[in-house]
Amino acid sequence: MSETAPRGINPAIPHSARVYDYWLGGKDNFAADRDVAEQTMAAVPGIRESARDNRAFLGRAVQFLIDQGVRQFLDLGTGIPTQGNTHEVAQAAAPEARVVYVDNDPIVMTHARALLTSTPEGVTRYIEADIRRPRAILEHPDTRETLDFSRPIGLMMVAILMHVPDEDDPAALVRAFAAAVPPGSFLVLSHLTLDFLPEEHARRYLAATKDQAMRRTPRGRSEVAAYFDGLELAEPGLVSAPHWRDEPLFDDPPAWMYAGVGRKG
Repeated sequence: MSETAPRGINPAIPHSARVYDYWLGGKDNFAADRDVAEQTMAAVPGIRESARDNRAFLGRAVQFLIDQGVRQFLDLGTGIPTQGNTHEVAQAAAPEARVVYVDNDPIVMTHARALLTSTPEGVTRYIEADIRRPRAILEHPDTRETLDFSRPIGLMMVAILMHVPDEDDPAALVRAFAAAVPPGSFLVLSHLTLDFLPEEHARRYLAATKDQAMRRTPRGRSEVAAYFDGLELAEPGLVSAPHWRDEPLFDDPPAWMYAGVGRKG
C-alpha cells in the first residue's frame, strides 16, 4: 500500500527520527523506516528497548538540570514528537522553562510545530537546521530571542552524534556549542556504542546496518568521553543509559548507549 507524505518528503528514504519513533511506539513513520527498524531488531536483540531506555535517560537528565536551576534548553536533534519531550519534562517542573528545538527533517518540524506546545509561562521554538552548522543555529533569531546566553543553558545532544560521520568531526561540533554557552551550563549527551555487547552481537549489528541508507556510527568509550573534555561529569559519570541515576526499565537491559551529563565550569 502506498503512503502519502508532506510535500518535499520522500517516504521511500528511511530517516533516523522516524525509525526512532517506530521503536518508541509512535505512528509517524513510513514503510521504509519500519523496514530498517525491523531489520535492525531482527539482527540484534534489545535495540528497541535501548531506544526507550534512552528516552527515559533524557527525562531524568532534564529533571536533573531543572534541579540545578537550569531553565533554558537547546535541544539538538529533536526527533518526532512523542511522550517525554524536553519541554514537557522541564515545564512540568518549571513552567517558565524555555526550549529551542532543532532538527533538519521537514516532517519532524511539521509535527513539532503542531504538537510541541508550550506552557503560557514558558517558550518553545523550533528551528529547521543542521547541527553540523553550529553558527547558523546559535545566531538564528529564534535562538537569540528565546535563550539568554548570559544564563546557564542545557545543551541536549541525545542520540544525535551517532548520525554525524567522522569526516564531519562531531567532537568539533560539541566544542562549538559548548563554547557558546556560559559557565554553569550543561551538556546532556548519549551515544550509540558496541562496547557493552558480546562480540557476536556487535558483528551482527554491523553486518545488518552496513548497507542501510540511514547510517549510524557507533563509538567507543574514549571517543564519547572526549565530548566531555573541559566539562565536569556529574555522578555517576559516563555509563550505559539505563544506569544513569536510575534502575533500568528492563531486566538485564541491553546496553547500547553511553550517557552522561557534564557541567561547564
